Amino acid sequence: MSLIKVENLCKDYKNDEVLTPVLHHLNFVINKGEFVAIMGPSGSGKSTLMHILGLLDRPSCGVYELDGKDVTKMNDDELADLRNHKIGFIFQSFNLLPRTSVLENVKLPLFYSHVPVKEHNDRARKALEDVGLGKRLSYLSNQLYGGEKQRVAIARALVTEPEVIFADEPTGNLDSKSGGQVMEILQNLNIEKEHRHTVILVTHETYTAEFAERIIRLKDGEVLSDEKVVDRKRAKDGLVK
Repeated sequence: MSLIKVENLCKDYKNDEVLTPVLHHLNFVINKGEFVAIMGPSGSGKSTLMHILGLLDRPSCGVYELDGKDVTKMNDDELADLRNHKIGFIFQSFNLLPRTSVLENVKLPLFYSHVPVKEHNDRARKALEDVGLGKRLSYLSNQLYGGEKQRVAIARALVTEPEVIFADEPTGNLDSKSGGQVMEILQNLNIEKEHRHTVILVTHETYTAEFAERIIRLKDGEVLSDEKVVDRKRAKDGLVK
């Protein structure tokens, strides 16, 4: 069953009357429960596409359906509500509050959700336990190393129990072992039977993209290829097996 469907999607930016096309009439479908990598070099349009799919930006033309709803016809409040309960984000730079506890960082998205306040602590604790940081609740985020910070960011993305997770270069600031641990968590989130998440990974690295089951390659704002990963990488204990 399709979760994301785009038809003739395009994006232009206008600056001082100069029109700059970035995405050119993209067409693809992402089904519920898929792990898809969007790959391309710098300037290919992959980050712009992620912002549109994540409801952080609007397309200039075309149709974008999320779970059967045409989001291009929604107003800003409707988009914000849909984004807050449907989507989780993981960024390369972690985006954590530095002098705030790990638990409080993870709780942040819940303040913009429909989850009752009395459930916030339990939700945040569970999300941190799911990424192996159940003993780091009271640590300040600036007391953690890079791999732990990214796991906090993953817990924060999970705390609202979203259907789809967008990961924008999630291993870009990590060493290979920490990067492997992050990719293992993302794979487990995608394959666990009870709460299987759709994962959309944005990366410029073939090595990282091959942890996904399918790669959409962009070049100059167009889909260059859309193929299944034949020899998919697996991560365990921080190492690729």
